[in-house]
Formats: sequence, structure tokens, C-alpha cells
Amino acid sequence: MAKSPSDGPAVEAPTSMDSNPAEGGAQPARVSGAAAVRAAAESVTGGNAGSGVDAVTGLVRGAVHLVVMEGGACRTLDGEDAVTELRSVAARPAAQYWIDLTSPGVERIAEVAQILGLHPLLAEDLQERDQRAKIDKVGGLVHLVLFSLGFDDGTTYEREIDMVLGKRMLLTSHSTWWDPFATRHVRAGVEEVAAQGPAYVLWALADDIIDNYFPILDRLGDEIDDLEDKVVASADRTILERLFELKRELITIRRVTSPEREMFNVLSSREESAVSEEMRLYFRDAYDHLIRLTDELDTYRELASAALEAYLSTVNNNLSLIMKRLTGVTVVVAGVGALAGIFGMSEAQTAFRFDEGPGFWIVTFGCVVLAGLAAWVLHRIDWI
Repeated sequence: MAKSPSDGPAVEAPTSMDSNPAEGGAQPARVSGAAAVRAAAESVTGGNAGSGVDAVTGLVRGAVHLVVMEGGACRTLDGEDAVTELRSVAARPAAQYWIDLTSPGVERIAEVAQILGLHPLLAEDLQERDQRAKIDKVGGLVHLVLFSLGFDDGTTYEREIDMVLGKRMLLTSHSTWWDPFATRHVRAGVEEVAAQGPAYVLWALADDIIDNYFPILDRLGDEIDDLEDKVVASADRTILERLFELKRELITIRRVTSPEREMFNVLSSREESAVSEEMRLYFRDAYDHLIRLTDELDTYRELASAALEAYLSTVNNNLSLIMKRLTGVTVVVAGVGALAGIFGMSEAQTAFRFDEGPGFWIVTFGCVVLAGLAAWVLHRIDWI
């Protein structure tokens, strides 16, 4: 499985966050045309180093989005305005917020970490972008590392997403390959999701990530079924190579999803200050989805192993068939050679001058008849 640029962590925002699209809600910056690209890069990133627009997704590298829910009203800000407002919002106990970082640079992460008072080790994890799926509790915050899966050109790839959840805030950090504002729950209305609180936003994002695992797994399962049919029809090297690739992809998916199952088991069963009792029910639902996913994954892994065993069995059967046919040919040729060897090559010249007695021709004719009879019998028993 190929690995695409990592998605960064997320810190969960306060319990009630809402955003109004009409007021410029936290929507990912998408542009078209050179002028629009430059304008988006300048306005959204605020000149952050490493900024640019992803040619595939249209997301701006280094973009910052802030969703604030305070006093029943929701506000959204982008770029440097978001960073400036974050300094004020973080100091107001009544405010809840979600800050989203898209492919942030080291300086941007250090700046946000300083504003939020993140532990240095947590800030370092956000910068590395090369973590395993895990859940950590650092300084009263819950750090989760999830992976979003994608499927392109027959290859499954993974994208790291870091999330940091606090009692009244959520921080998400990711690459341009993943767009949190395009996920199913947030796309339907970020203000409705944010109004439920930071933990709910985290669940909404994680739920979409987990649900997107199933189509990829189903596609791999369909390909395994097709390979099983091809193995029975004719086993060749390309089928064997693809089977090994599928097994590697399934192992990688297992490496991603197995820790996530335990992560959501922790969130749904352990008391955390940032997770209410009601939200534990939502995380229990995500945990149930991951259990079903890992069960299906184990099934597909067994099917892939069975297809590989069928391939090896087919190859062995083909080898046995070839050996059987070679044995049949040997019976025919060896029988003729044994009888013909009685006379030796010294009799050939006389026979070609037709000076040989009738006995030679009787034996020669008998050899041909016996060879034909042996060939007919072997053909009847499917040896040749």
C-alpha cells in the first residue's frame, strides 16, 4: 500500500461550535485559474512558508481555518485572521472552537502549539507526520492519529490525520489529500456539527473516515473473487503477483484499523473530561463499525490465502498432467525402440533394397500396430 502525504492531528473544539456558510464559514479554499490560486494562497495562508495549491484537490497548503462557537453564535475565520482570533478565543473560557491546519509548516505548528499550550512532545508528533495509529493523553488533551484510506490506479494508499481533543477545543492537522469540510457530516452543515461540541466534531470526522474504509475493502474483495475465477481457469505469473500485492494491502489496512478499534474502545469506555457520557455512545458506534471492518478484513485475508493456495494447487496439477503425458509418450516411443533394436541398424540398408525377408516387415508392421494401440489406450485414459 502506498503512503500519501500525511494528514495532521486535530485538536477538538469546545462542546458547541457552529459556523454559518453565508458568513464565510470554514470551507476549504478551492481555486481555479492562476490569479485565483495566487489570491487564495495569499489570503488563506497569510504568506505561510510552503504554501501553495494542491493540483489534485485544490486545497491550499498552509491554510488555517477557525470555527468559533460562543454565546450561541458561530463565527468562522481563515488565514492570519484565524490565528489572531485564536489567541483571544483560547483565553475565553466560554468559547469553544475548532482549528483546522492544512499541510502546516513547522513554524505554523509551533505557533499554534504555543497559543494552545500544547506539550512539546505533542507538538513534535504533529510536526513529524510519520506516526502509527494511536491514542495518547498528554496534558489533559487526547491525541489521536487516524488514517484515511484512498484507492487509485489499483493501489490503496493511506493518509495520516492527527487530531487533538480538549474539553472545549479540537485541533486537526492533515495534508491536502484529505478535506475535513468535504466529509459527510460537515458537508451537510458545519454549523450543525459544531453546535454539538468538539467531541462531536471529532466523531463526525472519524465516522466519515471509517465509513470510507468499507468501499475500498469491498473493492479488494471483488478483485479477490475475480482472481479466484482466473486461478481456476488458468494460473499465470501475473495472477500470483497480484495476489501478493493484495495480501500486502490487506496487511497494511489491518495495521491501520486494528489500533483504531482499540482507540475508540478507549474513548467509548474510559471516562475522559473532554468526552461526555452521551458522546461515549457515539464513539461506541464507531467502535462497532471498526469491529465489523476487521471481521471483514480477516475474511478477505483468508480468501486471498485460499486463492493463493488454489493457485499453487493448480500449478501442481498442471505439472502432474505434463508428467503424465510425458510418461505416455515415453511408453509409446520406448516400446517401438525396444522392438526395433532387436534388428539393429545393420538391417536398414538391406531392408531399403527390399532384399530383407518377410519377417523383418512383419516385425516392423507389428511395432507400428503396437505403438498405435498404446497411443489409443493412453488417449482413452486421458494420458495423452
